[in-house]
Amino acid sequence: MKIVSINAWGGAMYDELVAWLKTVEADVICLQEVTRTPHRSGWATFADGERTLPQRLNLFDDVSAVLPGYTPHFVANDAGPVTDGDGTELRQDFGIATWVRDDVPVVGIDARFVHSRFVDHAEWNVDDRPRAALTITVRDRVAESFISVIQVHGLRDPIGKGDSPARFEQAQKLAEIVEHVRPVSDEIVLCGDLNLLPSSETFTLLAEHGMTDLVGEADTRTSRYTKQVRSASYLLVSSPFEVRSFEIVAAPEVSDHRALALDL
Repeated sequence: MKIVSINAWGGAMYDELVAWLKTVEADVICLQEVTRTPHRSGWATFADGERTLPQRLNLFDDVSAVLPGYTPHFVANDAGPVTDGDGTELRQDFGIATWVRDDVPVVGIDARFVHSRFVDHAEWNVDDRPRAALTITVRDRVAESFISVIQVHGLRDPIGKGDSPARFEQAQKLAEIVEHVRPVSDEIVLCGDLNLLPSSETFTLLAEHGMTDLVGEADTRTSRYTKQVRSASYLLVSSPFEVRSFEIVAAPEVSDHRALALDL
């Protein structure tokens, strides 16, 4: 079973992203920074006081359109204003989404917040934005096993990626999810843009709950990201000996993050 995870950067590199997604042929595709503006399409401008970014109005529908053989699942972390190409302000949901190949049975779905709760912002905040985790449990008919794929876009802090009480609380909630799905899972995968340093206490805690990080100190950013710290995305597994292959995809570049590709 192939599982892919990437922070899609709101679709800022839309053409490259969708062209790559058409070729991935994964069973489960996890995207972070997914936008959704009902009944709209095209480009928008996002601004939070710290940065202004181009992004898709409805990346969720855009990706779903190029993955016709998949069923999508979306969870909104929060929502706020964006501006379309005509200067009209629209309300956009922002979150994470998982696409599952239609011939892979989904046998369990769990979504819960690991930091704060859903917020409708009058203006986007720079920090302390809510974060949800989405867990999809599937049946791998080839391996005759059940696999739970947990994805999350970890808490962002403008100060940096160092440990904090809020990040430790987030880690505790992720560990609770791991334990929640363990009785029904032969394998557990936890992936996403965790916004952490490799030395984070999060990984120590998750290791105590049987999760092994496959990324470590590897570079998970592309040339589109110019800051010095190159750690961001991670993928952890409950059974490292079941890993057939794992790749941090350096090319093609489809975001400011590199994709993580796991084959179990």
